[in-house]
Amino acid sequence: MKTIAAVGLAMLASAAGAQGPATYIHAGALLDRPGQAPRGASTIIVRSGRIDAVRDGFVAPEAGAQLVDLKNRFVLPGLIDTHVHLWGIGGDPMRKRLEMLTRDTGDNLMTAVVNARTTLAAGFTTVRDLGGDPRGMRALRDAVARGDVAGPTIVNAGLHVSTTGGSGDLSTGMAEQFAEAMHDHASSVCNGPDDCRRAVREQVKLGALVIKITATGGVLNNIAGGLGRMMTPAELDAIVETAHGFGRKVASHSHALEGTRASLTAGVDSIEHGSYLDDDTIAMFKAKGVWLVPTMLAFRAALEQARAGQLPPAVLPKAEAAAAVAMANHKRAIASGVKIAFGTDSGVSVHGGNAREFALLVEAGMTPARAIRAATVDAAELIGQSERVGSIEVGKAADLIAVTGSPLDDVRRLERVEFVMKDGVVSKSAAQPAPPSLPAS
Repeated sequence: MKTIAAVGLAMLASAAGAQGPATYIHAGALLDRPGQAPRGASTIIVRSGRIDAVRDGFVAPEAGAQLVDLKNRFVLPGLIDTHVHLWGIGGDPMRKRLEMLTRDTGDNLMTAVVNARTTLAAGFTTVRDLGGDPRGMRALRDAVARGDVAGPTIVNAGLHVSTTGGSGDLSTGMAEQFAEAMHDHASSVCNGPDDCRRAVREQVKLGALVIKITATGGVLNNIAGGLGRMMTPAELDAIVETAHGFGRKVASHSHALEGTRASLTAGVDSIEHGSYLDDDTIAMFKAKGVWLVPTMLAFRAALEQARAGQLPPAVLPKAEAAAAVAMANHKRAIASGVKIAFGTDSGVSVHGGNAREFALLVEAGMTPARAIRAATVDAAELIGQSERVGSIEVGKAADLIAVTGSPLDDVRRLERVEFVMKDGVVSKSAAQPAPPSLPAS
């Protein structure tokens, strides 16, 4: 059964890629189905934004067709990041704090448009956005789907469903007058099962295609209470039941072991971060088929920012604690066969640097092939988009990228994507100059 997110995005995407001549893509090497062996010289035929055929060798274009010459490139499906935050300033916490009271929705939306374009240029043709202004992100999602704005296809959450004082309570740590103003708009803050059902329904009403919850404390929040569980089992049960009733999957932000266990018991669809794990919890992941989105890049970025004094003092001990254990626990989860989907939490780190996560996944024990699969086939499954993206197959969206050399030999080649096509439209050509180097995050 398709989720509401899958049906809704399929309808939106149907308008992408206007009718016109076919496009023939000559690929020197083609990883059409990540997880399987790559093909040699191949031709991909695109019509109306969809894959019409994949053939061996370099097939001569039909009359009137456009030809894209990637004979010297390695072609693979467009990448998927299942955990980003496009809304507002990302990767620059000091600027974000300084400008918080001078930016309104319009400013943040314009920044999100730039972030979306930057993310697409990095080779990520689909993202799951896990937290931003609900109406603004819905508008950006639809504008991208119409082709009005360049960016990845967006599967969007609304605001984080959070308890009062929890990781998603945006008023926490603010001066009284500002906290009261934020409280008036905190439709996603809830306490008790019935109130949490209401909060989920509010986000659905505002356009959320997935529900993001904060089951535990967060590293970046100005809360000294640590990373412990902040939702009761009854609240988690109510959230999951309500979200699933609306056809929405639930992504649970969770660091502490108790929060992850409670989230798994309640039936969430993915655990975001998962800093603390033990053997019993890893077994629960596997038994329930729940995905882990490690967001390894975020741990490093947050720790560097906290040590540099760019974040509130309460953040540093939490960043130190999470970073000290996360890599080892993610290694255990990967070695044990937990389902892993690629996600970066970009917005903590700079947008456009998403592909740096690949090297961290390999450091944690994945092969390059498995890491690529985590950002294509597996990520598509997590977000309910397997029928549309994740591989280059007949009938799927013509979302594909190209790099020089095989990323199966060196996964860091994905940090230098040279060609991007989304819904059959070339948004970045191999002939274009490379973007400037990204700052360290």
